[in-house]
Amino acid sequence: MKKGLFMLILAGIVSLSLFANANQQTGTAGEQNVTVRLLTDATGIDDKSFNAAAWRGILSFYGDTWQNQKQRGKFYDVVTAQTQDMYIPNIRQATDEGYDLIVTTGFTFADALTEVAGQNPNQNYMIVDVDWVNLPNVLKVVFAEHEGSYLVGVAAALKAKADNIANPRFGFIGGIPGATITKFEVGFVQGVLSVIPNAQIVDYYVNDWGNPALAKTQAKNWYDSGVYAIYSAAGGSGNGTILQAKEYRQQGRNVWAIGVDSDQHEEGLYTATESAVLTSMVKMVETSLEYGLNSVKNKTFKGEVITLDMKAGGVGYSVTNSAMTPAIKSQVEQVKKDIIDGKVRVASTNAAAKRLPGFPQDLKALDD
Repeated sequence: MKKGLFMLILAGIVSLSLFANANQQTGTAGEQNVTVRLLTDATGIDDKSFNAAAWRGILSFYGDTWQNQKQRGKFYDVVTAQTQDMYIPNIRQATDEGYDLIVTTGFTFADALTEVAGQNPNQNYMIVDVDWVNLPNVLKVVFAEHEGSYLVGVAAALKAKADNIANPRFGFIGGIPGATITKFEVGFVQGVLSVIPNAQIVDYYVNDWGNPALAKTQAKNWYDSGVYAIYSAAGGSGNGTILQAKEYRQQGRNVWAIGVDSDQHEEGLYTATESAVLTSMVKMVETSLEYGLNSVKNKTFKGEVITLDMKAGGVGYSVTNSAMTPAIKSQVEQVKKDIIDGKVRVASTNAAAKRLPGFPQDLKALDD
């Protein structure tokens, strides 16, 4: 009798334990059952830059990887707009389908999102790289791109000095002009000039996020005219700069591309170990996506503006390329510390930068 009673009690304990464990697992999984749709421009998540970084943030939240997207279609997905006139229909469709969070990437979505979000006050929306959509149901995330761009400008100029380049020239290729891309350009230029005050700067805007051929042609012209390094902040268009730098480095020419948003070292590989991408300005778009998803999960979502600067770990630079020597990295790290400590202040607009001694007065950057 005692043995039978003991076994009955033991079975009950095991059953309760299994039940509690099952409930705990279900609760944990349930916490992740936030649904999200990412909406991108025509370059999509295969741009190896901005959109790709946003997608990685979503994958990380759900515990998936680029190679194993097992939750895709169940909790998260992505829709790419081939033209801008699809922005509003795509946002409306995602709204009608009832996603917990709808995310748009880039300032070209601002007007479309303002229209649809204003008509749907109970839907949670998020936009990356915009802080002016003043609606209580839109989370805005912006970055201090000028700070990260300053670092890659410093790195490029230090590399030119290490290579004993006489009178080095530097180029910037932008996508669509506007306040966000201006931060990239003016930060980069300030970084270069902090090392080589009389450096020559040229700039060009593709007016497209998905036209690498135009960027490649411009890069070729500049490299042929003696430009040493080109920094591109142009979405998928910037891949053209990297491609041209790869071709020329394969031929033994000492030119460089500088990547953006993600570490684009692999895109620049022209041998098994050598890359034409000297460094990249890394923007932690992944962090912003995880922040937005966690705020929905934790029911703390609100239409606030989040700024991810260098101090917050929002921007930085990559050191994957061995051409970023210990001496260069050490000097860039000191500049990074100075920015974080407030000893170096980087102008974020063309108007402010033009007031700095020696800053070019003829850049094509726009502040609005």
